[in-house]
Amino acid sequence: MKEYAKQFYRSQAWRRTRDAYAKSVNGLCERCKQAGDIVHHKIYITPRNINDPQIVLNWDNLELLCQDCHNKEHLSAREKRYHVDKSGNILPPGAGKNICSGNR
Repeated sequence: MKEYAKQFYRSQAWRRTRDAYAKSVNGLCERCKQAGDIVHHKIYITPRNINDPQIVLNWDNLELLCQDCHNKEHLSAREKRYHVDKSGNILPPGAGKNICSGNR
């Protein structure tokens, strides 16, 4: 958990939202239908949106995932990053992974 999000994830508002959402989908991962473990934010929480209830508490932005599907989600997000060289030119996928990363 990121430092800026600790207070949010410990809040009663989040705990109530998380628990109610998980119950609403019968406790099953919404991708593979195994037991769900993590209520995931589809739009990732950032320092800019951590105080926006339309992002952090909105059921439309939530998805119950098992640990495996949650790990795959975050691996997939990292793979979607692109890489640029020192001049700012976008490199082909897989090239220059140690240079600089940015989000699409």
